Amino acid sequence: MAAVQVSLPLPVLPEGWSAEKDFKPVSTLSSATQRNLEPVGPHFLAHARRKRHHRTFSEDERIQAQENVKQVEDDDGGDISEQEDQLMLQRDAKDWKVTFSHPDHASLLNSPAAINFKCRLQGQDHYAVLGLSKYRYLATEAQIKRAHRKKVLRHHPDKKAAAGSSEDDSFFKCIQKATEILLDPVKRRQFDSVDEVADVEPPSKKAAQKPGAFFKLWAPVFESEGRFSKKEPVPKIGNEKSSKTDVEDFYNFWYNFDSWRSFEYQDEDVPDDNENRDQKRHIERKNNNARKKKKTEDTARLRHLVDECLAGDERIKKFRKEERAGKDRKRVEREAAERQAVEDARKAKEEEEKLRLEKEVSEKAEKAEGKKAKEAAKNAAKKNKRVLKSSVKDANYLLPAGETPSGKRTDDTLADVDLLVSRMDNEDLAGLAKKLGQGKVGESGYVDGVAAVWKAEVERLIQAGKVKESEVKFFQNST
Repeated sequence: MAAVQVSLPLPVLPEGWSAEKDFKPVSTLSSATQRNLEPVGPHFLAHARRKRHHRTFSEDERIQAQENVKQVEDDDGGDISEQEDQLMLQRDAKDWKVTFSHPDHASLLNSPAAINFKCRLQGQDHYAVLGLSKYRYLATEAQIKRAHRKKVLRHHPDKKAAAGSSEDDSFFKCIQKATEILLDPVKRRQFDSVDEVADVEPPSKKAAQKPGAFFKLWAPVFESEGRFSKKEPVPKIGNEKSSKTDVEDFYNFWYNFDSWRSFEYQDEDVPDDNENRDQKRHIERKNNNARKKKKTEDTARLRHLVDECLAGDERIKKFRKEERAGKDRKRVEREAAERQAVEDARKAKEEEEKLRLEKEVSEKAEKAEGKKAKEAAKNAAKKNKRVLKSSVKDANYLLPAGETPSGKRTDDTLADVDLLVSRMDNEDLAGLAKKLGQGKVGESGYVDGVAAVWKAEVERLIQAGKVKESEVKFFQNST
């Protein structure tokens, strides 16, 4: 590039300028130096670009805007990039909530692209509008804002007008509406409540019965339904190795599922005017009843879904089998224990009966022995009594030999003998009879010996308190 010489004269001093009084120059200006200056900066580059490509200002601006959009799209990457179908681009922004009619509605629902059109046929799919179909309720606020920026750069009416497009701004309004709803937490939750595209259909019974397919197919279903849970965290379905406690907790959670899902998004629009208040109240009641009905139907649907999963869960069958085996084992053990108890009771009863019989035999034998002993004691007592009575008789009623006892003496002697015998026990009788039997009748001193024995016995009984001294008439007074 050729060097350009630029002359820059010093500025002219303003009129009335005067140097400061105390100004003292300390040096002089250096001499002029010639330098080469090169043009740089964005404005020069834009000028050079227009000169090189022979563009006007407007043409260069339009082309640069297109390149900026492409660069933004490339920077965003493919995470929020989706192909835009023509049906979505042709939507009227006013129909964001109204059912969209299409001549080939049935074929669309049955086609492979049904998942893309399902929500749009019922109203605007805000996630699809922003290119976030694969994220849906999982999309973050940052992703929504980035997707909105990307879509605006592509579909802004000014950009299309600069490109010479005659399309209207309907889809741009759809983008704005989608962003408005998805960035509002309340409105987004209402839309997520009726977002059927995010639902995962439960697998068929045949498909779930394939080896290793049950948990793989059912896990996404409960993950999708779990987005409506008020309680966190939502338990996972687990796998075939899950414990009985985890499995029971999982099904208890879903059978008592507490859902925040609502259906306000599908409400019929309530008129804003105040002219017809009755109509407004009628529509509000109608919407409220419709919400309750849909809530009830959704609860029944979810319970039916959990019933289907429970019916096909092999873990439940295994736990029930183990439980039945445990019950059978306990029943067998209980029956064995009952049989053992019956057997023990029988043996105990037999042993008790045996002991009772032995006791009866022993008691009979003891009774017989006692009877014999009693009989013997009785006979001995009778014999001893006879010995005692005969002792006084043999001793001539304690008179010397040759004398004849009087009737009174005989009676008094025998009366005392009977009294003393009645107060003596068998041992005393036996002891007294033994003492009296030591002497022989007719021997010298026999009478005195018998009298001494009786007198000693009387004194012993009196001292023992068995006989009173006044009761004895003969032996006490005899010498």
